[in-house]
Amino acid sequence: MINENVFIALLHYPAMDKDGRIIVTSFTTMDLHDIARPARAYEINRFYIVQPIDAQRIVIKRQINYWLSEEGRKSNPTRYEIVKLVRLAYTLDEVIEDIEKERGRRPVIVGTDARTYPNTVNYSRLSHEIEKRDKDWLIVFGTGYGIPPDMMNTFDYILEPIYGAGDWNHLSVRNAVAIILDRLFSRNRCD
Repeated sequence: MINENVFIALLHYPAMDKDGRIIVTSFTTMDLHDIARPARAYEINRFYIVQPIDAQRIVIKRQINYWLSEEGRKSNPTRYEIVKLVRLAYTLDEVIEDIEKERGRRPVIVGTDARTYPNTVNYSRLSHEIEKRDKDWLIVFGTGYGIPPDMMNTFDYILEPIYGAGDWNHLSVRNAVAIILDRLFSRNRCD
């Protein structure tokens, strides 16, 4: 696995609503598959889903367990392959602890957002830092209207926003993950 030092997390809490209030967002089945696919394509170590609500976790676990079962594996071997990368966590702190336990060190935490922050870095710089393979990296993706600024300010880095052809940049998290992983890890990326 080329990017065994890279982990990604989809954060359902804390998230913001359109008015900036802190909320818990709901899991969508598309997120499981459509984020695990690029995670596998770019050889990311693990994809964490952070969801603190037990009723939501039951739905997520059912999906994971089905695709990892013998029946699920026979039904769709490709789905089995991508779902092997997925882990469920209650909190971002639990994700960080899991990575520390496995890798023996705390990962560098990189937030993603449609806004810029003082510690914003561009794709080229982050890609080159990751390629050194001397640190572990956790790239955190928000849901709803993004990760609260108070939390973003605790991260080591913030990745620059995805800029399209114009000034509109409110993408689904599934689109954002695929674009960001491609910009960081594609064999044909432009530096």
